[in-house]
Amino acid sequence: MTNRYRLHPDFLDYEDFLQNLPSLFASVSSNIHKARNELKILTLDNNDFVVKSFKVPHLLNKIVYTFLRSSKARKSYEYSLKIINFVPKPVGFIEFYKYGLLNESYFISEKFDYDFTIREPLLDASFEQREEIMRAFARFTLELHQNDIFHNDYSPGNILIKKESDSYIFKIVDINRMKFAPLSQIERAKNFSKLWAHDALLKIIADEYAKHYRVDAHFTNQVLYYSNKNKKIKNFKKRLKGQEVKD
Repeated sequence: MTNRYRLHPDFLDYEDFLQNLPSLFASVSSNIHKARNELKILTLDNNDFVVKSFKVPHLLNKIVYTFLRSSKARKSYEYSLKIINFVPKPVGFIEFYKYGLLNESYFISEKFDYDFTIREPLLDASFEQREEIMRAFARFTLELHQNDIFHNDYSPGNILIKKESDSYIFKIVDINRMKFAPLSQIERAKNFSKLWAHDALLKIIADEYAKHYRVDAHFTNQVLYYSNKNKKIKNFKKRLKGQEVKD
C-alpha cells in the first residue's frame, strides 16, 4: 500500500512510527473508544499518544476522499493546527491507499491528561464546584466563538477538562467537523444544544456568556430553545427505534 502523511515539525523523527501504525495499532488490545472509529493509546519514547483509527470508508466514500475531499484524518490534523491552543497537540496523520483509493487513515495527537469531561458535572448535581465549572465552560466557549470556531459536535464526551489550582483547562476533540467563520447570536446559542444539559445549568452558562459578550435579552431563551429542540428530535428518533428516551 502507498501512503500520504504529514508530521508536526516537533515530531519529524516519528516517521517510522507513522509508517508502522497499522501493525502498532493492532498490537494494542485495549482501546479508549470504539464505535465507527477507534481510539487507542500508544507509547513511544515514554510519551503517550492518542491514535484515532478512522473506519475504512465504503467504495463511494473511498473515491470521494481520494479525489474530492480531504480525509477525516487529514482534516483532524489541519484543523488542530488551525486551533492549536484549544486541542491536544497534534502529531500528524497518515493515509494508506489500496488500489489507488483511500483505505486506512489515522490521526495522532499527544495525550491530554484530563481529569473529567463536561459530562460528569452536567450529570452529577453534587459535583464539586459544579457552577464554577459551568461558568468557566461558558468563558471557554466564548473564546472559541470569538476565534470564529464552531464545533459541529460540541457534545459532552468531546469536551475535556483538567483542574489546575483554582482554574480549569479545557480542550476539545473529535474536530473533523468544524466551521470557521464569524458567528451570529443564534449560531452561538445553537452551539450549546448538544450538551443535553438541564435548563438550570444552561441558564448559568448563558448568564456567564452574556457577562462577557454583548447579546440581547433573547439569548438565554435561544440557548434553551435549541437545546430542547435537539432533545425532542433525538428522543423522537429513539422512540421510533423503541429505545429509552432521556429528559
